[in-house]
Amino acid sequence: MHWLYLGIAIVFEIAVAIAAGKARGFTRPAWTAATLVSGGIATYLLSLALLTFDVGVGYAIWTSVAGVGIAVLGALLFGQRLDWRKLLGIAAVIVGVVGLQLSGVA
Repeated sequence: MHWLYLGIAIVFEIAVAIAAGKARGFTRPAWTAATLVSGGIATYLLSLALLTFDVGVGYAIWTSVAGVGIAVLGALLFGQRLDWRKLLGIAAVIVGVVGLQLSGVA
C-alpha cells in the first residue's frame, strides 16, 4: 500500500508544479488554490508512505520521480525543450531510483 501512497503523492506533486506555474506568483486565485490543495494532498500521502519507507529514500524517490514527470510534461504540454543534457539528467535520476529499489527499499 505504501507504493500506492507514494505513487499518488508523486502525481499530486507534479500537479503542484504545474498549478504553481499557472498561478503566476499566486496572483490567480483558482490556480493558487489548486497549488495549495495539491501540495497538501501530496504531503499527506507522502507521510503515509513514509510510515514504511526510510525518510531519506521515500523523499528521494518522491522528488526525483516527480521532477522527471514535471520535465517530461513540460516538454509535452508546454513546448519546453528537452536537450541532451536534460535527458542525461533524467536518465541519471532513473538510474538512481532503480538503485534505491535494488538496495532493498521497503
